[in-house]
Amino acid sequence: MDYMVEMINITKRFPGILANDRVSFSVKAGEIHALLGENGAGKSTLMSILTGLYRPDEGEIRIQGTPVDLQSPRDAVAHGIGMVHQHFKLVKPFTVAENIILGLKGIKEVYNLKSIDESVAQLSREYGLHIQPDSPIWQLSVGEQQRAEIVKILFRGAEILILDEPTAVLTPQEAKDLYKTLRKMADLGKAIIVISHKLSEVLAHTDAITVLRGGRSVGTVRTKETSEMELTRMMVGRPVMLETVKNPVNRSSKVLELHNLSALGNRGQFALKEINLDIYGGEIVGIAGVAGNGQRELAEVVAGLRAIERGQKKVDGNDLTLASPKQMIQAGVSYVPEDRLGTGLVPNLNAMENYLLKGVQRMPSGFINWKQVAQETAEVIKKYDIKVPNPKNPVKMLSGGNLQKLLLGREISGKPRLIVTMYPMRGLDVGAMETIRSLLLQERDRGAAVLLISEELEELFALSDRLAVLHGGEVMGVVDPHKTTFEDVGLMMAGKRMAAHG
Repeated sequence: MDYMVEMINITKRFPGILANDRVSFSVKAGEIHALLGENGAGKSTLMSILTGLYRPDEGEIRIQGTPVDLQSPRDAVAHGIGMVHQHFKLVKPFTVAENIILGLKGIKEVYNLKSIDESVAQLSREYGLHIQPDSPIWQLSVGEQQRAEIVKILFRGAEILILDEPTAVLTPQEAKDLYKTLRKMADLGKAIIVISHKLSEVLAHTDAITVLRGGRSVGTVRTKETSEMELTRMMVGRPVMLETVKNPVNRSSKVLELHNLSALGNRGQFALKEINLDIYGGEIVGIAGVAGNGQRELAEVVAGLRAIERGQKKVDGNDLTLASPKQMIQAGVSYVPEDRLGTGLVPNLNAMENYLLKGVQRMPSGFINWKQVAQETAEVIKKYDIKVPNPKNPVKMLSGGNLQKLLLGREISGKPRLIVTMYPMRGLDVGAMETIRSLLLQERDRGAAVLLISEELEELFALSDRLAVLHGGEVMGVVDPHKTTFEDVGLMMAGKRMAAHG
């Protein structure tokens, strides 16, 4: 079988960065090929070159054996290359069919929408993509919006399809359905490229895997001939402990109580409805759910950053329903938000200044003892193996993993009673994930209560002692991860209520 697309010795430089260093990558027709690698490994840059967004500094691209010069995304589309981005490029008030014809060549000012609807419906049926052409995008679920994106690029004649982290916003069932569709497309002769970081998913659904590390290709393997351990070693360059080793749970007194709690979202609608949830010292309670179902609002309510409309919040038995963020900090609540740079850390301040943000109240009479701050910051940097070239440089120069370790190190340095952490592993390499996992488990074993919000079910199952599932701002159930399945949690994420047994 000949290669549908070949990228040969691709090099791309940005000021101060060698993003791709003589990378070669080839995909056959009829193949689902995964592109794996940590954040910053060069995956997105390589695919941006293939879709015409960037021009390579060196190297060659061939489509079906013929060298091509892709000067723009339009050139890529003309050569049968289409990409579904992680953040969809759809116009919400338009229908599926209207989105599909946007930017198409040869569409007249007065177009026949009925015939376009029929063409879209036929294409949907052919590939098993169940979608109504006349549905407005805003009415569709995230999974349906993704199908609309796929139909859009198929309508433009794509033979090479690239999907960037396609299951990040899907329930486990939707992810399975997506891979069934991709397999059907591959069987019909398309070449499918999936950018991913989910090892178990890639091992279950692809034919070949290429691993990038530090802008270089480490190698390409046939999926059935490799393992999770081998892929991790290729991604990180050293063996990593994949199994999370946990001590038995040792629950103490109740730390957090949420009773019939409701709160508004940013648009004035109820984002949390009648939430009942308790967390005890010495346990990790995970929160699962498709993004946008009340996770952020829940974290902000607990941290005191969002007002409670109805209901009650207690920490260690004290009513803190109306407490300010400062009062929540004084009550021993630490908050690790999803945006490390912004809410979590101040980009232009250095490591010492960012560390001080939470510790300034500990300084007697408001005077800052910079010698003490420097010493405490140095201890956190050493203890959590944070790679900081100079503690006096702005933290915006640090990688995601080092930012997260600095943020978590600062938040747990005061020995909190409750740690609220959102997506702590998002975008981190496998080595940094290992460190963050062990930090959270150490805090649990110390007796802290941990509220862990994540979109990665593997992570939630590995770390949580109990698992609550949010859908539409409501708790669908609280379960014991050791006595339930991914499928059950997936059903709850899609809106099915389950009896609690955790």
